[in-house]
Amino acid sequence: MADFLMPKLGADMSAGKLLIWRKKPGDLLQRGDIIAEVETDKADIEVEVFTSGVLEQLLVEPGTKVPVGTVLATIRTDGAEPAAVAPEPMPTPPEAILSIPPAPAARPLRPEGERLRISPAARKRAEELGIDPAEIAGTGPEGRITLKDIERAATTLAVAPAPAALPEAPSEHLRITPAARKHAEVLGVNWATLVGTGPGGRITVEDVEQAAAARPAARAEAPPPASEAAADRSARMRQTIAAAMSRSTREIPHYYLGTTIDMKPAVTWLADENQRRPVQDRLLYGVLLLKAVALALREAPELNDFWVEGKAVPGTGIHVGVAISLRGGGLVAPALHDADRKSLDELMRSFRDLVQRARAGSLRSSELSDPTITVTSLGEQGVESVFGVIYPPQVAIVGFGKVVERPWAVDGHLAAHSVVTATLAADHRVTDGHRGGLFLAAVDRLLQEPDKL
Repeated sequence: MADFLMPKLGADMSAGKLLIWRKKPGDLLQRGDIIAEVETDKADIEVEVFTSGVLEQLLVEPGTKVPVGTVLATIRTDGAEPAAVAPEPMPTPPEAILSIPPAPAARPLRPEGERLRISPAARKRAEELGIDPAEIAGTGPEGRITLKDIERAATTLAVAPAPAALPEAPSEHLRITPAARKHAEVLGVNWATLVGTGPGGRITVEDVEQAAAARPAARAEAPPPASEAAADRSARMRQTIAAAMSRSTREIPHYYLGTTIDMKPAVTWLADENQRRPVQDRLLYGVLLLKAVALALREAPELNDFWVEGKAVPGTGIHVGVAISLRGGGLVAPALHDADRKSLDELMRSFRDLVQRARAGSLRSSELSDPTITVTSLGEQGVESVFGVIYPPQVAIVGFGKVVERPWAVDGHLAAHSVVTATLAADHRVTDGHRGGLFLAAVDRLLQEPDKL
């Protein structure tokens, strides 16, 4: 038996809110499957599972915020015995219940005036199904109404003739893209009531926008209730980033190096290469920088380490984190996995996909939990040099400024060349200026032969 834990999606994360379960008890899990979605201060993240087996039990209900490391579910691995007692299913609203075990003997309904005892999840589910919990006998401790009681009552109502006003429960698992869920929050749309038009009935951003447009004018004029939530998310993200950077500058002995790199060969090659390609297959200048950094790490592998519990731990691969600014403010730095082994075309496709999903709020947990080094560039903002702050537990961050033209001497001849300032901030507990200098020299050398990247 294996435990599925609330993952730590970055050094600045201490807790996360479980938004939705993508799997249910009894489902077969393969390594890399998306099992849940988790809300952090920065984004809603699709969480992967790294243990193959059968999902045995869900231990945390959607909507619950728990500390990192909390056991969220148990997984029966190959050869393990199933649990002696069948776990109570915890469906994601509004999932239909196809079979409900016989109910245990219910306690009598509460005396008049007695306080209604009901769990938050059960109350929420009752509201979604249009059920009055006051009419249900609870089977939990001290007569507390549980999620199972609500689902059992819903099944009874579905079999018996239902009042005309009671909506029929959906017959299949409701699915919605993370981007559509976030859009629904901003527009104040209850996505649980929508019919999706995407693959497999998945609710899309377009479905949410159509629902918002179809609302009565009076409701549309009211300020969207989720705007405050969006502002709160932005504020919490700034606080989270500030906390992580404060910890970094307090605990990590940074050293900084910078060098100017002649980019004329790279810029010339890129222009010629893109001229031969269709527009959709053209390369961005930044992809050359990412590939050069990834290959240079092979020559200075210490910069690809993590600092964990007082010692350097080598990274298992070269996973370059890319600093991406978000439209609502703040930034994330998800990983381009195995960047040194990807061709420029593969890296370009991965980079474009990563940026789109980061800004749509649909990143995966592995992309946030395992970057081994971060690359940041503020060239598009007109900045000529940037000295980054290391994001723990990483031990280095590379910065690139904008490409500018400067007088450049080559073989005694002066000419105007395109150049860029590259910087390195590194952890002195792991490397020193000598090794850092060799790394920047390797980046420089690799960019002089872009056709070999």
